[in-house]
Amino acid sequence: MKKILTAILLFDMAAGLLFSYLYGMRSRAIAADSGMANVAAGLETEDVRKIAITFDDGPHPRYTEQLLDGLKERGVVATFFVTGEHAELHPEVIERMKEEGHLVGNHTYSHIQLTKNNREAFKKELIKTNEILKGITGEEVQYVRPPYGSWDKSFEKELNMFPVLWTVDTLDWSSRNVGCITEKIVSKTGENDIILMHDYYETSVTAALKAIDKLLEEGYTFVTVEEILFD
Repeated sequence: MKKILTAILLFDMAAGLLFSYLYGMRSRAIAADSGMANVAAGLETEDVRKIAITFDDGPHPRYTEQLLDGLKERGVVATFFVTGEHAELHPEVIERMKEEGHLVGNHTYSHIQLTKNNREAFKKELIKTNEILKGITGEEVQYVRPPYGSWDKSFEKELNMFPVLWTVDTLDWSSRNVGCITEKIVSKTGENDIILMHDYYETSVTAALKAIDKLLEEGYTFVTVEEILFD
Protein backbone atom coordinates (compact mmCIF):
# COMPACT_ATOMS: atom_id res chain seq x y z
CA MET A 1 0.00 0.00 0.00
CA LYS A 2 2.86 2.32 0.87
CA LYS A 3 4.49 1.65 -2.50
CA ILE A 4 1.22 2.44 -4.29
CA LEU A 5 0.85 5.79 -2.44
CA THR A 6 4.45 6.66 -3.24
CA ALA A 7 3.89 5.89 -6.92
CA ILE A 8 0.76 8.03 -6.98
CA LEU A 9 2.61 10.92 -5.31
CA LEU A 10 5.47 10.71 -7.79
CA PHE A 11 2.99 10.63 -10.68
CA ASP A 12 1.20 13.73 -9.35
CA MET A 13 4.52 15.56 -8.97
CA ALA A 14 5.57 14.65 -12.49
CA ALA A 15 2.20 15.73 -13.90
CA GLY A 16 2.45 19.02 -12.03
CA LEU A 17 5.93 19.69 -13.38
CA LEU A 18 4.81 18.85 -16.91
CA PHE A 19 1.80 21.16 -16.60
CA SER A 20 3.97 24.00 -15.30
CA TYR A 21 6.43 23.53 -18.13
CA LEU A 22 3.73 23.47 -20.81
CA TYR A 23 1.89 26.44 -19.26
CA GLY A 24 5.11 28.39 -19.12
CA MET A 25 5.80 27.71 -22.79
CA ARG A 26 2.26 28.78 -23.69
CA SER A 27 2.56 31.99 -21.65
CA ARG A 28 5.85 32.86 -23.29
CA ALA A 29 4.33 32.22 -26.71
CA ILE A 30 1.35 34.46 -25.91
CA ALA A 31 3.68 37.15 -24.64
CA ALA A 32 5.79 36.93 -27.78
CA ASP A 33 2.72 37.10 -30.00
CA SER A 34 1.44 40.06 -28.02
CA GLY A 35 4.77 41.81 -28.35
CA MET A 36 4.81 41.29 -32.09
CA ALA A 37 1.23 42.55 -32.28
CA ASN A 38 2.18 45.67 -30.35
CA VAL A 39 5.09 46.29 -32.69
CA ALA A 40 2.82 45.85 -35.70
CA ALA A 41 0.22 48.13 -34.17
CA GLY A 42 2.92 50.67 -33.46
CA LEU A 43 3.97 50.61 -37.09
CA GLU A 44 0.38 50.97 -38.23
CA THR A 45 -0.40 53.87 -35.88
CA GLU A 46 2.93 55.64 -36.27
CA ASP A 47 2.34 59.31 -36.89
CA VAL A 48 2.34 60.28 -40.56
CA ARG A 49 3.82 63.70 -41.33
CA LYS A 50 1.18 65.07 -43.66
CA ILE A 51 1.39 68.10 -45.91
CA ALA A 52 -0.82 69.37 -48.72
CA ILE A 53 0.31 71.09 -51.89
CA THR A 54 -2.28 73.20 -53.70
CA PHE A 55 -2.33 74.83 -57.11
CA ASP A 56 -4.44 77.86 -58.12
CA ASP A 57 -5.54 79.46 -61.40
CA GLY A 58 -5.50 76.45 -63.74
CA PRO A 59 -5.95 74.29 -65.50
CA HIS A 60 -3.31 75.23 -68.06
CA PRO A 61 -3.43 72.97 -71.13
CA ARG A 62 0.33 72.35 -71.10
CA TYR A 63 1.78 73.02 -67.67
CA THR A 64 -1.00 71.35 -65.68
CA GLU A 65 -0.63 68.22 -67.78
CA GLN A 66 3.12 68.24 -67.08
CA LEU A 67 2.41 68.62 -63.38
CA LEU A 68 -0.11 65.76 -63.40
CA ASP A 69 2.44 63.54 -65.15
CA GLY A 70 4.99 64.32 -62.44
CA LEU A 71 2.54 63.77 -59.59
CA LYS A 72 1.44 60.44 -61.03
CA GLU A 73 5.04 59.30 -61.43
CA ARG A 74 5.67 60.07 -57.75
CA GLY A 75 2.36 58.72 -56.42
CA VAL A 76 1.50 62.13 -54.96
CA VAL A 77 -1.93 63.75 -54.70
CA ALA A 78 -2.61 67.49 -54.75
CA THR A 79 -5.50 69.93 -54.52
CA PHE A 80 -6.36 72.11 -57.50
CA PHE A 81 -8.38 75.29 -57.11
CA VAL A 82 -9.45 76.01 -60.66
CA THR A 83 -11.21 78.93 -62.30
CA GLY A 84 -14.47 78.27 -64.07
CA GLU A 85 -13.34 79.85 -67.32
CA HIS A 86 -10.25 77.64 -67.56
CA ALA A 87 -12.23 74.56 -66.54
CA GLU A 88 -14.65 75.26 -69.40
CA LEU A 89 -11.76 75.49 -71.85
CA HIS A 90 -10.02 72.32 -70.65
CA PRO A 91 -12.57 69.92 -69.14
CA GLU A 92 -10.42 66.90 -70.02
CA VAL A 93 -7.76 68.12 -67.59
CA ILE A 94 -10.35 68.41 -64.81
CA GLU A 95 -11.50 64.87 -65.58
CA ARG A 96 -7.93 63.64 -65.31
CA MET A 97 -7.48 65.38 -61.95
CA LYS A 98 -10.47 63.54 -60.55
CA GLU A 99 -9.52 60.18 -62.06
CA GLU A 100 -6.03 60.35 -60.58
CA GLY A 101 -7.22 61.07 -57.05
CA HIS A 102 -6.69 64.80 -56.78
CA LEU A 103 -9.16 67.15 -55.10
CA VAL A 104 -10.75 69.82 -57.30
CA GLY A 105 -11.93 73.06 -55.71
CA ASN A 106 -13.44 76.39 -56.75
CA HIS A 107 -11.33 79.51 -57.44
CA THR A 108 -14.25 81.62 -58.80
CA TYR A 109 -15.01 81.90 -62.50
CA SER A 110 -12.74 84.78 -63.52
CA HIS A 111 -10.42 85.09 -60.49
CA ILE A 112 -12.53 87.91 -59.08
CA GLN A 113 -11.55 89.33 -55.69
CA LEU A 114 -14.32 89.82 -53.18
CA THR A 115 -14.86 93.43 -52.09
CA LYS A 116 -17.60 95.17 -50.14
CA ASN A 117 -19.19 96.28 -53.41
CA ASN A 118 -19.27 93.03 -55.43
CA ARG A 119 -20.62 90.43 -53.03
CA GLU A 120 -23.42 89.24 -55.31
CA ALA A 121 -21.16 89.11 -58.37
CA PHE A 122 -18.62 87.09 -56.40
CA LYS A 123 -21.32 84.70 -55.20
CA LYS A 124 -22.61 84.21 -58.74
CA GLU A 125 -19.11 83.31 -59.92
CA LEU A 126 -18.82 80.68 -57.20
CA ILE A 127 -22.17 79.18 -58.15
CA LYS A 128 -21.36 79.22 -61.87
CA THR A 129 -18.00 77.52 -61.31
CA ASN A 130 -19.60 74.90 -59.06
CA GLU A 131 -22.07 74.08 -61.84
CA ILE A 132 -19.28 73.81 -64.41
CA LEU A 133 -17.20 71.51 -62.24
CA LYS A 134 -20.15 69.32 -61.28
CA GLY A 135 -20.98 69.00 -64.97
CA ILE A 136 -17.46 67.68 -65.59
CA THR A 137 -16.86 65.50 -62.54
CA GLY A 138 -20.42 64.65 -61.49
CA GLU A 139 -19.61 65.71 -57.92
CA GLU A 140 -20.58 68.63 -55.72
CA VAL A 141 -17.80 71.11 -54.97
CA GLN A 142 -17.16 71.65 -51.26
CA TYR A 143 -13.97 73.67 -51.12
CA VAL A 144 -13.13 77.18 -52.32
CA ARG A 145 -9.86 79.08 -52.45
CA PRO A 146 -10.99 82.74 -52.51
CA PRO A 147 -8.63 84.84 -54.65
CA TYR A 148 -6.28 86.89 -52.45
CA GLY A 149 -7.89 85.28 -49.39
CA SER A 150 -10.88 87.65 -49.36
CA TRP A 151 -13.91 85.84 -47.94
CA ASP A 152 -17.36 86.32 -46.45
CA LYS A 153 -18.19 83.68 -43.83
CA SER A 154 -21.90 83.88 -44.61
CA PHE A 155 -21.14 82.10 -47.91
CA GLU A 156 -20.25 78.97 -45.96
CA LYS A 157 -23.87 78.53 -44.90
CA GLU A 158 -25.45 79.95 -48.05
CA LEU A 159 -23.44 77.80 -50.47
CA ASN A 160 -22.37 74.94 -48.18
CA MET A 161 -18.74 75.59 -49.08
CA PHE A 162 -15.61 75.62 -46.97
CA PRO A 163 -12.82 78.16 -47.59
CA VAL A 164 -9.24 76.87 -47.79
CA LEU A 165 -6.42 79.34 -47.30
CA TRP A 166 -2.73 78.44 -46.86
CA THR A 167 0.14 78.39 -44.40
CA VAL A 168 3.07 78.53 -46.85
CA ASP A 169 2.91 81.17 -49.58
CA THR A 170 5.65 80.39 -52.10
CA LEU A 171 5.06 83.57 -54.17
CA ASP A 172 5.95 81.40 -57.16
CA TRP A 173 4.04 83.71 -59.49
CA SER A 174 6.56 86.49 -58.82
CA SER A 175 9.73 84.56 -59.69
CA ARG A 176 11.10 82.57 -62.59
CA ASN A 177 14.00 81.20 -60.54
CA VAL A 178 13.29 77.50 -60.04
CA GLY A 179 15.99 77.09 -57.42
CA CYS A 180 14.71 79.93 -55.27
CA ILE A 181 11.12 78.71 -55.42
CA THR A 182 12.19 75.17 -54.57
CA GLU A 183 14.28 76.29 -51.61
CA LYS A 184 11.45 78.46 -50.28
CA ILE A 185 9.04 75.53 -50.37
CA VAL A 186 11.39 73.07 -48.69
CA SER A 187 12.68 75.48 -46.01
CA LYS A 188 9.28 76.82 -44.98
CA THR A 189 7.20 73.63 -45.06
CA GLY A 190 6.47 71.59 -41.96
CA GLU A 191 3.93 69.04 -40.79
CA ASN A 192 0.26 69.87 -41.58
CA ASP A 193 1.19 72.83 -43.77
CA ILE A 194 -0.84 73.84 -46.82
CA ILE A 195 1.42 75.05 -49.62
CA LEU A 196 0.14 77.66 -52.08
CA MET A 197 1.38 77.42 -55.67
CA HIS A 198 0.10 78.03 -59.21
CA ASP A 199 0.04 75.57 -62.10
CA TYR A 200 -0.06 78.33 -64.71
CA TYR A 201 3.72 78.81 -64.94
CA GLU A 202 6.34 76.36 -66.20
CA THR A 203 8.85 77.41 -63.53
CA SER A 204 6.26 76.78 -60.80
CA VAL A 205 5.60 73.26 -62.04
CA THR A 206 9.31 72.45 -62.27
CA ALA A 207 9.97 73.86 -58.80
CA ALA A 208 6.97 72.05 -57.32
CA LEU A 209 8.18 68.65 -58.52
CA LYS A 210 11.74 69.31 -57.29
CA ALA A 211 10.41 70.36 -53.90
CA ILE A 212 8.12 67.33 -53.73
CA ASP A 213 11.11 65.05 -54.29
CA LYS A 214 13.02 66.70 -51.44
CA LEU A 215 10.05 66.63 -49.07
CA LEU A 216 9.39 62.96 -49.85
CA GLU A 217 13.02 62.26 -48.97
CA GLU A 218 12.44 64.02 -45.64
CA GLY A 219 9.59 61.62 -44.88
CA TYR A 220 6.54 63.74 -45.60
CA THR A 221 3.33 62.31 -47.05
CA PHE A 222 1.28 64.40 -49.47
CA VAL A 223 -2.48 64.46 -48.94
CA THR A 224 -5.40 66.56 -50.16
CA VAL A 225 -6.42 69.55 -48.04
CA GLU A 226 -9.43 67.85 -46.49
CA GLU A 227 -7.12 65.44 -44.66
CA ILE A 228 -5.19 68.35 -43.18
CA LEU A 229 -8.31 70.25 -42.19
CA PHE A 230 -10.45 67.47 -40.73
CA ASP A 231 -8.27 64.50 -39.70
